[in-house]
Amino acid sequence: MNTKIVKKIGMDIGFDIVKITNADSFFEDEKAALKRFNDGYINDYPWYDKDRIKLMNRPTLLLEGAKSVISLGASYLNPGTPDYDPNKLHGKIAKYALGDDYHKVLKERLKSFCTQISECLGQDVKTRIFVDDGPMNDRAAARRSGLGWVGKNTNIITENYGSWVLLGQVITDLELDVDEPLKKNCGNCVRCIDDCPTGAIVAPYVIDNSKCISYLTIELKGIIPRDMRPLLGDWIFGCDICQDVCPVNRKAKIGTIKEFEKRKGFELTELLPVLDMDQDTFSKVYKNSPIKRTKLSGLKRNVCVALGNIGDVRAVEPLSKILKKSDPVLKIHAAWALGRIGGMSAYKILLEELDKDNPMEVKDEIKYSLADLQAVNGKRN
Repeated sequence: MNTKIVKKIGMDIGFDIVKITNADSFFEDEKAALKRFNDGYINDYPWYDKDRIKLMNRPTLLLEGAKSVISLGASYLNPGTPDYDPNKLHGKIAKYALGDDYHKVLKERLKSFCTQISECLGQDVKTRIFVDDGPMNDRAAARRSGLGWVGKNTNIITENYGSWVLLGQVITDLELDVDEPLKKNCGNCVRCIDDCPTGAIVAPYVIDNSKCISYLTIELKGIIPRDMRPLLGDWIFGCDICQDVCPVNRKAKIGTIKEFEKRKGFELTELLPVLDMDQDTFSKVYKNSPIKRTKLSGLKRNVCVALGNIGDVRAVEPLSKILKKSDPVLKIHAAWALGRIGGMSAYKILLEELDKDNPMEVKDEIKYSLADLQAVNGKRN
């Protein structure tokens, strides 16, 4: 009876899927995470260590008296065709970031969820909430509860909503009826592996974070490795390629949470205005958006890379302003982009900036771009 009440409350507050597993440790997932850590695929996060891996896979360490884990999924897939103006330069943003920040949206719902459970059952219920934060293995709980199966791109794939779902977990001291894991997998399909432009999916179910476009455009602070920049294409925040090519996602149902609706102008973001954006404008435009996570400097860095990959000469002047007046990290990416776009104007700007008092790493990037341009011109001649 309690289980039915819990699931109904979850669906009534807007979640598309509500499943339950017990609070036993996720030993298999812990073992797999330790292997990836030891293989060097998750070493880019200073807070992610062996103690963290142990904690995130053992719910009883996260809540005293834990007996169940309620795994909830909410679709963020929204219909509609993005605004596209062929006369402007655009960059792409991952679908989950086109609306409001899901951390805040789902946490508010989960708080209400927990309150309503206590009220409906007429008892104090101990709970602890996680939304892709804190030491909790969301995907392990989602897999074991039957919310979805793990795709070869490591995303949770659900039967009706594909992988376009955001996860929330509630550990509780309630003893609830558990659901069975799904008896499904990706079979022989390797589309996500084959189509990843950076080769980040190094093996089925194994991601090398340092090669993932989402990591490079969001989590990485500082300089994007030069050899990775051309592979980013026009992505400026996150990446959906491994999900876009997934056959299961072709028939995914649309989400209903209003806060996840696409903001106007986000799906195909105009790039040049971002380079001119100040902090006040950034804070206003991206209020309550996940994009704030990358900060203004990070977004401008990503835009520089995208403009270099697009290769349109209209970006030369805006990039030259970044090269002349910004911090070293932005200067480096602007110099690289100018070298990619090429042309006499870009060449003169780079040459002029080389003679100025810039940090050595900036000068090195300018020299690289100049040498690249000279090599291209040499081939043309």
